[in-house]
Amino acid sequence: MPDSHSADAESQLPPDSVGLVTPRVAHFDAPLELACGKTLPAYDLVYETYGTLNAAGSNAVLVCHALSGHHHAAGYHHADDRKPGWWNAYIGPGKPVDTRHFFVVSVNNLGGCHGSTGPLSHNPATGRQWGPDFPVVTVSDWVHSQARLADRLGIERFAAVIGGSLGGMQVLQWSMEYPRRIGRGAVIAATPRLSAQNIAFNEVARQAIRSDPDFHDGWYAEHDAVPRRGLKLARMVGHITYLSEDAMGSKFGRDLRSDDLHFGFGVEFQVESYLRYQGDTFSSSFDANTYLLMTKALDYFDPAAEYDGKLALAQALAPAQCPFLVLSFSSDWRFPPSRSRELVDALIHADKPVSYANIDSPFGHDAFLLPDARYQAIFGAFMQRALPEATAIPEEPTS
Repeated sequence: MPDSHSADAESQLPPDSVGLVTPRVAHFDAPLELACGKTLPAYDLVYETYGTLNAAGSNAVLVCHALSGHHHAAGYHHADDRKPGWWNAYIGPGKPVDTRHFFVVSVNNLGGCHGSTGPLSHNPATGRQWGPDFPVVTVSDWVHSQARLADRLGIERFAAVIGGSLGGMQVLQWSMEYPRRIGRGAVIAATPRLSAQNIAFNEVARQAIRSDPDFHDGWYAEHDAVPRRGLKLARMVGHITYLSEDAMGSKFGRDLRSDDLHFGFGVEFQVESYLRYQGDTFSSSFDANTYLLMTKALDYFDPAAEYDGKLALAQALAPAQCPFLVLSFSSDWRFPPSRSRELVDALIHADKPVSYANIDSPFGHDAFLLPDARYQAIFGAFMQRALPEATAIPEEPTS
């Protein structure tokens, strides 16, 4: 059943919205063995659902979130909510992920700070908050936990698993770990592994957090402190990489906040004001230890690491059985189109069906979150092709 409240409240929301939604919590007592060698004895996953699961359980779509994302991908939490879910432009009635046909599941990943078990949670072994003791999690760990949630929801096979950025990495992991449980995979504004430059950006962000005097080696909660300055700097650095030079130029240029220069180190340019605002907002809503964990998960993802040679990535993708859509954006210099083409080439070498498009957009990496007619058309067509697979019980794929 869809998450919804009163019809009166819903009538005030846009007609193409999934409406009012309420997060749910799934608790798991079965231990989860992690790639780092440690084990979570028990954990919670917070998630939202949109649409209705059909009788066959075959119309489910899993949405995987990016670094600072969470379970709230679409809809609104209350009638006066001014900020819908982070992918609201693409999930809802008549949208590419059409909730009139699909049952959409969106999960806050382990290690997150929006309700799923993570550094802010209680550690049953010590009686204190997990804090920096929370084990390092990987994309593979997230996928295993998501598969357990699917079992809980009665979903044997997703019609599609979709995601952008770090979410796209999870799509790839799904196709390799659970090839029989994914009908289609959409990998958007992602990469099969981070470049040295991307790892460097992540390390600068982590050092900004860890060097904050209020970090206290990750035990800031016990000191009634928050490393806001470090989080703010980390977000400012990250946000610069999410935008393109053209987008920043057209939005801010060299515009001043006032008519005169003050010849000091305060905020004088509009772009400075914007970045400080983004940093302040983020530092008030995101957990520092979670940020460290998420960036490490990005750094560690490299499915080709176990193989050698030019076709290493193709070898890693050999288990996949689903058709793929790979999308990149022309001005995305964080995960540029060349990295998407690298993935496409590997899928072709692995003899996997794949469609690829590079969307002309001035908005940099953030373009995957924003409305765009060509993006919506291509993504929507791919999801439409998932509909026949979603309307009947899928046949067992051949190995």
